[in-house]
Amino acid sequence: MSMKDIIKGKAYVLGNDIDTDQIIPAQHLVYSLSHPEERKMYGRYALSSVPEVQAGLPKGGIKFVEGGEDRSEYDIIIAGKNFGCGSSREHAPVALNIAGVEAVVAESYARIFYRNVVDGGFFIPFETDEHLCREIKTGDVIEIDVKKGLVKNLTMGKQYKLQPLGDVEAILRAGDIFAYARQEGMLRR
Repeated sequence: MSMKDIIKGKAYVLGNDIDTDQIIPAQHLVYSLSHPEERKMYGRYALSSVPEVQAGLPKGGIKFVEGGEDRSEYDIIIAGKNFGCGSSREHAPVALNIAGVEAVVAESYARIFYRNVVDGGFFIPFETDEHLCREIKTGDVIEIDVKKGLVKNLTMGKQYKLQPLGDVEAILRAGDIFAYARQEGMLRR
């Protein structure tokens, strides 16, 4: 992933406690990440086990990835507290990445999930002090200004402050933990 300074796309809104089994259900962990066609299946089934009530969606809600597709039309996920809780499976952030997610804005993350995201450079995990899943709706057009630490809801004309990325920004800008380590001379090229 190459980190952009401006990320713009459609939001997909979720609630609290979205766990790794909901992000990528266990029955879909059978596909090979090294096989190009099988790898796409992780995108196809990303967020396929999130209950509609947890996603705050109407009955028969909006799917994150439409049937038969392997990429989502939603580039940014807005979530509540404890995003990525549950098991430490690395396939969860990979599935979101394959589905096309560029950023997640959540109130908090399960720490192992957060480190998997950062270390793999799969997308940018922003944190906010505001409960944005009550402010932003699925389908709203969102713009994130990484340098200014702002998320703007272009649909509603509102903006919100993000917490600074801190030390993980250097890892994300490098691409992943190994690229960062090579860049800093911690690993041989």
